[in-house]
Amino acid sequence: METPHILMVTLARGGSKSVHKKNIAPLLGVPLLAFTVIEAKRTTFPNDYIVSTDDEEIAECARRYGAEVPFVRPPELSGDTASSAAAVIHALKWMEADRDKTYDIVIELMCTNPMKTAHDIDAVVSKMVETGADSVIGVTQLLDHHPMRVKKIEDDRLVDFCLYEKPENRRQDLEPPAYIRNGSIYAVKRDVLLATGARYGTANSRPYVMPEDRSVNIDGPLDMLVAEALLEQYPRDYTTTTRQGAV
Repeated sequence: METPHILMVTLARGGSKSVHKKNIAPLLGVPLLAFTVIEAKRTTFPNDYIVSTDDEEIAECARRYGAEVPFVRPPELSGDTASSAAAVIHALKWMEADRDKTYDIVIELMCTNPMKTAHDIDAVVSKMVETGADSVIGVTQLLDHHPMRVKKIEDDRLVDFCLYEKPENRRQDLEPPAYIRNGSIYAVKRDVLLATGARYGTANSRPYVMPEDRSVNIDGPLDMLVAEALLEQYPRDYTTTTRQGAV
């Protein structure tokens, strides 16, 4: 695949139960959505980047930081039970019809993961092109939450959930290394997305391993505090969309 046609999408609906207006809640004075928008604008691969939302306040915020918001997401794709894949497919079909073009790769950049960088996005695209993967997904290594340490309770006793854990194992002894999707970046071939209705899951889905400090997922108020602490430690200049130094 040479110079792929890329569509990047950020889903940012208005409804949020854990944090009011979470997708535009401020982190050190910057709306959560802006962290993803600006890093997307700093990527080096040619692409079309849009924000899909049902909320005019979110749309205005996205435009203010440089994103395109070409349509209002339909209500049936904006509720609590609507899947991300369905909303991404809607965005893909809308853009292909509107722009009269066919994309090769679709990338979802999740609004709730503000610590990813343009370097991460470019690295995911490079891996897709170089390996021919069906999809490349951002993951982070599990340490204290390795599957061996997961237990269930039976008759008020702790029992291994699925893997035996040798007593007194240190976390560095837990093998093999385990990884979890960090919800940050999902890149998938356009044809695979349409054929499967999913952003990942084929035999040729590959990982892009990200460090823990760039894998924070904002689900609730505690996550907001963690993200703010990290941003204070690793400040970013969001007065410009010019790409920053290497990570």
